[in-house]
Amino acid sequence: MAIKISKIGVLTSGGDAPGMNAAIRAVVRTGLYHGFEVFGIMRGYQGLIEDEIVPLDTKSVANIIQRGGTILKTARCQEFYEFEGRKKAFENLQKRGIGGLVVIGGDGSFSGATKFSQEFDISCIGIAGTIDRDIQGTDYTIGFDTAVNTAVEAIDKVRDTMEAHDRIFIIEVMGRDAGYIALHSGIATGAENILIPERKTNISDIITSLQEKDRRKKMVNLIVVAEGDEFGGAEEVHKALVEKLPKAEIRICILGHIQRGGSPTCLDRLMASRMGYYAVQCFLEEKKNIVVGIQNDKINYIPLEKAVKAKGSISDEWMKIVKILAS
Repeated sequence: MAIKISKIGVLTSGGDAPGMNAAIRAVVRTGLYHGFEVFGIMRGYQGLIEDEIVPLDTKSVANIIQRGGTILKTARCQEFYEFEGRKKAFENLQKRGIGGLVVIGGDGSFSGATKFSQEFDISCIGIAGTIDRDIQGTDYTIGFDTAVNTAVEAIDKVRDTMEAHDRIFIIEVMGRDAGYIALHSGIATGAENILIPERKTNISDIITSLQEKDRRKKMVNLIVVAEGDEFGGAEEVHKALVEKLPKAEIRICILGHIQRGGSPTCLDRLMASRMGYYAVQCFLEEKKNIVVGIQNDKINYIPLEKAVKAKGSISDEWMKIVKILAS
């Protein structure tokens, strides 16, 4: 089958995630292997509009697989929401003859790519890159494994202090719309309560549970809360608990952006490399406007317009496990 696209571009958009560099490396080296010219777009869609497009060769991506962040930088771009901005971006690709674009990011990045590909003659292939692991159609997103391991390591250290002082600790992890980081890190660190956006938080139940544990002289209690929990983050939970448990020693720890940084785990490097490889395969096979995901350890192709945030998808089974193990 004849290859109609001879030049491809790659960009990272939205929040950075550990493993993005591994995906960039895979796209560049797989593309070069198959005879494509490969270009890097700096600062996501903003760089596309401002013509910050540079040729990449195999040396450009040497020694980056272990690095966090993204060598291509990333930015949020209001101008790309407007037709004139997208038109300018397309003209910058067109003058270089770039016919395919790999977009590494989350659902916001894919929404932009969907509109872009519908309006102009450009084939967009997405790679799911977000620490929140909240894209429909894939079990895995780049950066999630590293973020969870970072959270687990930090919580383990906090637990040492918590045990030494018989305290209640409320630890806030990232997850504005999805509770996967809170769920996984909370179970892995033995949290007594895990609060996530997908489930309604009953603060009265938590207070009752803590009072019952106090009667059993179980003074050490760990609460992991996702930043997007509907009751609020760590500060709101703390305020409610202090009011009802005035004698308890309750502390807050907000992990914040530390979860986004750092060297990616082995799993993130492997999955990012695999997804980057298959993104280029899509151009070879003339697949258009899809996101490369992974389901049941197999590559799964998701239509670009359907690769949106997965809402409320955490099962009852997981929550039952949390309840039983925390008793």
